[in-house]
Amino acid sequence: MFSSRQSRKSASRAEDDSAMADGEGYRNPTEVQMSQLVLPYHTNQRGELSVGQLLKWIDTTACLSAERHAGCPCVTASMDDIYFEHTISVGHVVNIKAKVNRAFNSSMEVGIQVASEDLCSEKQWSVCKALATFVAHREFSKVKLKQTIPRTEEEKTEHSVAAERRRMRLVYADTIKDLLANCAVQDDLESRDCSRMVPAEKTRVESVKLVLPPHANHQGNTFGGQIMAWMENVATIAASRLCRAHPTLKAIEMFHFRGPSQVGDRLVLKAIVNNAFKHSMEVGVCVEAYRQEAETRRRHINSAFMTFVVLDADDQPQLLPWIRPQPGDGERRYRAASARKKIRLDRKYIVSCKQAEMPLSVPWDPSNQVYLSYNNVSSLKMLVAKDNWVLSSEINQVRLYTLEDDKYLSFHMEMLVHVDTAQAFLLLSDLRRRPEWDKHYRSVELVQQVDEDDAIYHVITSALCGDAKPQDFVILASRRKPCDNGDPYVIALRSVTLPTHGEMPEYRRGETLCSGFCFWREGDQLTKVSYYNQATSGFLSYLTTNVAGLSSEFYNTFKACEEFLLDNRNDLAPSLQTL
Repeated sequence: MFSSRQSRKSASRAEDDSAMADGEGYRNPTEVQMSQLVLPYHTNQRGELSVGQLLKWIDTTACLSAERHAGCPCVTASMDDIYFEHTISVGHVVNIKAKVNRAFNSSMEVGIQVASEDLCSEKQWSVCKALATFVAHREFSKVKLKQTIPRTEEEKTEHSVAAERRRMRLVYADTIKDLLANCAVQDDLESRDCSRMVPAEKTRVESVKLVLPPHANHQGNTFGGQIMAWMENVATIAASRLCRAHPTLKAIEMFHFRGPSQVGDRLVLKAIVNNAFKHSMEVGVCVEAYRQEAETRRRHINSAFMTFVVLDADDQPQLLPWIRPQPGDGERRYRAASARKKIRLDRKYIVSCKQAEMPLSVPWDPSNQVYLSYNNVSSLKMLVAKDNWVLSSEINQVRLYTLEDDKYLSFHMEMLVHVDTAQAFLLLSDLRRRPEWDKHYRSVELVQQVDEDDAIYHVITSALCGDAKPQDFVILASRRKPCDNGDPYVIALRSVTLPTHGEMPEYRRGETLCSGFCFWREGDQLTKVSYYNQATSGFLSYLTTNVAGLSSEFYNTFKACEEFLLDNRNDLAPSLQTL
């Protein structure tokens, strides 16, 4: 990858220099910016910008970006989780920036950044980030979107990781269903103070909206942002009925639009508080549509879960009353809300936080397996997309690159191998075969085959220089086939912890934060094999010895990998038919 990247970087810099010479910096061709001054009629009872109004502006900006790329009308398909970091006051300016991260067949991911600005003090705050999926739509023909061409390091990272986020969205509903079914939720309904309980039915809200032309686009479809704003409105009413105060919306779980609504539709919005925790509450919202009053069957348009808090004068969350669910469906929603709270914390912690803020080994369990797998693959893709790799050495067309970034020293090795790309991917996917070519690996045990693409292994390696004990690792291996032409096959590795495989006295527990293989098809029976590793402290001495040229173990191990691939390239012919 990096042999051709240098030429691409040179071309990119030449274009950037040319643009700068004309007095203009590079700007993504799909980027759209919106700035709005917050006026009194945009605000809620607290004098802060209504989140519903903000959602309408976000959706509009993102839609314009999507249509700029597609060249045709687009509709909102989904909006990922949104966490609101700051409120916005009257007189502040809202600055929204949106750009297409990646286009697929007829859908595209749009990244959105929202900031607020105080014109008097010139201070700025980050409000939230969002990811939306839009679908291009033509009335009489099928749309095939052109691919985006990432140029900057940030664009390359977002373009690469977008494929993994899309994969997670496609299994989102099934993931939540499975986690709720398998997650044991402990509730304390029997022990709660009944004097502070509010019946859930007292928070129920139902409201109907008639979709008029101002609520719709030029094709007559209701704006997704308008529906989200109406949902936020009824959810706020339900939350207020529980706390008897003015609640603040802190987070929204993914919006997924199941179908369109048009001008003339009646939208029925229903909201109820599902559960109240110590300082927060979850409100469930459902939207259904019907066309005529005589219709008995309604179309399900959307559902969402919103998390509210009540802030005091110092912006600290207040204690909330408990909720008393109705028997049957109410108790089901109550317990499901507790499970979703855990899922949200896992998802926010693993997916949303920066890699450097995570511990090396994250506890693995079924409730966070999807998000750990996502983080595993996306961390490797982000490492691959870095532009500041430096070529340290080259021996017989095996290249060693290094990268000093933040507090980590990473290395990357690459070579060309005369083997089919899918074969190389399959051969190196099973870590149990790694001792056949890597002398550092003593043994590898498959602990759990999580699913078709993810497995957990217990690895025992030789002692590194200066260590008296051999090391052992508990590793999550996540593999991915290409999403599109030009994408690599990926095998991502990271440490996890399992209660069944704790530290043992005869081994020194090792950890890997981010490592793995990428495979690019360079031609018929020709593959570029690249290995990446973000070195942890226990590995640094060994790494720097090889980088400095004082050892050739990296080179010898990588050449042994090449021989393994060549010797076994005919072993997997039946398996290749499934790739």
